[in-house]
Amino acid sequence: MRFEAAVDFALGEQREAVAPADRVSANLTRRESEVADLVAEGLTKKAIAARLVISQRTAQGHVEHIPTKLGFTSWAQIAVWAAEHPRYTLA
Repeated sequence: MRFEAAVDFALGEQREAVAPADRVSANLTRRESEVADLVAEGLTKKAIAARLVISQRTAQGHVEHIPTKLGFTSWAQIAVWAAEHPRYTLA
C-alpha cells in the first residue's frame, strides 16, 4: 500500500482513482499488461500462473502491483480498465 493510501485508510478517507488514458501512460510492464488481460478474462492467480508458465507467487506479485500502479483497489477495476484499454500488439 502506498503511503498516501495508508494515510487515507487510517483516516477513513477514500480518494477517487483516476484511470490512466491508455496502457502506455499506465506504466505497466508488458507482463503486467498481460496479467491485467487475464484478470479481465476472470482467471484466478493460479490460472494466470499456469497460462503464463510462471510461479503462483510471481503471478500474485503482478496482481498486487497492477492496482497500485493504476490507483485501483479491486480486481474488478483492473478488469474494467483492461477491457476499456485493449492492448495493441504488432503482428
